[in-house]
Amino acid sequence: MQAMPHPADSSIVSTQSASAPLLEVAHLSKRYGSSLVVDDLSFAIAPGECLGVIGPNGAGKTTSIRMCLGLTAPSGGSIRALGLEMPRDALTIKAQLGVVSQFDTLDPDFTCTENLLVYGRYFGMQNAAIRERIPRLLEFAALSHKADAKPSELSGGMKRRLSLARALVNDPKLLILDEPTTGLDPQARHLMWERLQVLLQQGKSILLTTHFMDEAERLCHRLLVLDHGHKIAEGKPRDLIAQHLEPDVVEVFGVGALELVNSPLQQLAARVETSGETAFFYTQEAKPLLDALAAYPGLRTLHRPANLEDLFLKLTGRQIRENA
Repeated sequence: MQAMPHPADSSIVSTQSASAPLLEVAHLSKRYGSSLVVDDLSFAIAPGECLGVIGPNGAGKTTSIRMCLGLTAPSGGSIRALGLEMPRDALTIKAQLGVVSQFDTLDPDFTCTENLLVYGRYFGMQNAAIRERIPRLLEFAALSHKADAKPSELSGGMKRRLSLARALVNDPKLLILDEPTTGLDPQARHLMWERLQVLLQQGKSILLTTHFMDEAERLCHRLLVLDHGHKIAEGKPRDLIAQHLEPDVVEVFGVGALELVNSPLQQLAARVETSGETAFFYTQEAKPLLDALAAYPGLRTLHRPANLEDLFLKLTGRQIRENA
């Protein structure tokens, strides 16, 4: 891996102001042959903000991230990060970023401490400066007791927390996290969320891609919804839900549930969808529908408020898509 200049040693001076976006993408596009995988994408991330990017497989999320990291050249548009331009100032920008990819990139031959030490050297940091930071990073990742363990001795959650600690070795202002909790059990996910919340409280900014809607709603100040390379919605999670969805959802499942879709009960809902053996009734007022469903004791019902998963499915569809 090519060594990156440490921010303090860089000959390129950032013109970033305290209120300017840390990352600003304008009219970004990427074409592979005749396929346009990212089309006229624009967004910005403010200091201390978490922007979530959600969308089905093939929506253009990972390609957009790769362009922001200087790993893939855009076909059009511009990317400014930390007051500098990508890809022109790629090395200087990357020296000030923290990155956690969706796949494990830890060195299996090094201990936790050594992984942090070697990674810090990639940024041109001196050994003394890195070693001074390592105990705090391990403590932050709840891995102080695993300082001398190798990745093969760690659980999946521990590996993800070590990857996050490694991404913080250069004290970045902006973190780019590509599905950081994929494959983790609920306890490990919640611990990861806790650590990310701490970073936001410290004023760091996060660009997060995720397939977990509860994660997006818990962590993200704003959401960007992508599909087929297009931005199809952007805003605060609760604002998007209020804008695109009815407030109440009644799920009906059991033998005969799907037959209700074409029954008079559909008139009690603004919209009805099906998935598998479940009928979803979206309504402004659930009580009349719940009262009517009492006449069907063989069916099970779940009444809940509309959530981000409903938004995701309405905007992008319920059909399963294979990885692009």
